[in-house]
Amino acid sequence: MKFFASSAAPARQQTDCAIVGIYKARRLTDDAKALDKSSRGAITTAIKNGDVDGKLGATLLLGKAPNVSSKRILLVGLGTQRDFGVAEYRKACEAAISVLRGTGARNAISYLSREKVNDTSIYDRIRHGAAVASSCIYRFDELKSKPDRKFRLSKLGFATAADADESEVERGLGDASAIAAGVAVARDLGNRPPNVCTPTHLAEQGKALAKDYEKVTTKILGRAELKKHGMGAFLSVTAGAAEEPKLIVMHYKGGADGDAPVALVGKGITFDSGGISLKPPPNMDEMKFDMCGAASVVGTMRSLAELGLPINVVGIVAACENMPSGTATRPGDIVETMSGQTVEILNTDAEGRLILCDALTYSREFNPAVVVDIATLTGACVIALGAHHSGLMTTDDELADSLLDAGRKAGDVAWRLPLTPEYAEELSSNFADFANVGGKPGGAITAGAFLQKFTSKLRWAHLDIAGSAWKGGKEKGATGRPVGLLSQFLIDYASNSD
Repeated sequence: MKFFASSAAPARQQTDCAIVGIYKARRLTDDAKALDKSSRGAITTAIKNGDVDGKLGATLLLGKAPNVSSKRILLVGLGTQRDFGVAEYRKACEAAISVLRGTGARNAISYLSREKVNDTSIYDRIRHGAAVASSCIYRFDELKSKPDRKFRLSKLGFATAADADESEVERGLGDASAIAAGVAVARDLGNRPPNVCTPTHLAEQGKALAKDYEKVTTKILGRAELKKHGMGAFLSVTAGAAEEPKLIVMHYKGGADGDAPVALVGKGITFDSGGISLKPPPNMDEMKFDMCGAASVVGTMRSLAELGLPINVVGIVAACENMPSGTATRPGDIVETMSGQTVEILNTDAEGRLILCDALTYSREFNPAVVVDIATLTGACVIALGAHHSGLMTTDDELADSLLDAGRKAGDVAWRLPLTPEYAEELSSNFADFANVGGKPGGAITAGAFLQKFTSKLRWAHLDIAGSAWKGGKEKGATGRPVGLLSQFLIDYASNSD
């Protein structure tokens, strides 16, 4: 979807649909009033007929009105004006785009971006409006024999005041487009079936980035290289799979040669059967989403390349399948990690931490300033936080604040969980340095405590996206999170590095 800005008066705006608002008590916004006046009361007539009120998210679609250039007018309820904040703005935008999905409109312009949204600038309103619109129009139909082509909306404009800061408007449009592109990449990768989105397929996406963007270089490590680096934990996960494992290393060089990079490390289990500790069959198809951490790293690298930020970033993706076979790793096996520490594997379905621990150790080769790993790591995080927040763990308060703030700005929120020494005690083993699982209580945190054992002297944070990376049921599909959070974190990091 393409985004643009316009300061034209509502009645004169050439568009397939003009989106305007109505607050509670049936009070029209200034732009809605302007359209109503030009159309000789078309909007107030509909209100008097009881067709719409100002309830948040309520909508009314009107056809061609007299003396109005727009082919349609879409009236959207905004709720109470004093309570109209970011959450309400996003809900109103979502309601509007959802209605337009059922029309033949190819383009539209939203006048909601001219409303006063608490604690926002025009940059923020463009960013949030674009994020919601991109999410609403996204469709994954590349594998259908007859893709649905009914939905046509491809251009969305944001109305701006005549005296709006043009640089902020342009920055908002540019950032929105770049991040939307990265989110779409992550969603596409997550939604592709495991017989298509294999470790090799992920590696090809990394190579494609390097081909398309001059500042990106990509290196792929296969089984032999992983063995040479001593990645025994990573290799133990893929021991039962026929698919070749891949460590995908994408290096974006936008800063000076000597600048320490930010490292993003993603879990890429392209299908997780649980291995010998086999998962129950119901909903096992959703285990194709176990590579959404990897997808978010690839997507963020795409956003980064589009943004052109003046920093260095390394994206590391550990990709493999976790399958049962006669060669698969068994519960009770002990493996040696790249760090030299040994792990007793009590549950082969706790595999994500095993590939991540070696990938985290590998990230040290770049002397990173910051390391953030992203993984659909634990069902326990879903139980703790549901689908609304990603789980954040770190002992670095400043880093935690930066990531949480980035999530709030992007509308891609996280919640910090504790990571204190008591949780690591749950991982004790009689036979190795530690085990790969503890007990059920605090399972998301003990997983974080496991990863923490490989991050000594690193500025590190862990994002558990098991609840936020995809939706199940009727709306099954990848969400593209946390590309928004990570992209905003990098924007802020670049700004603070100036």
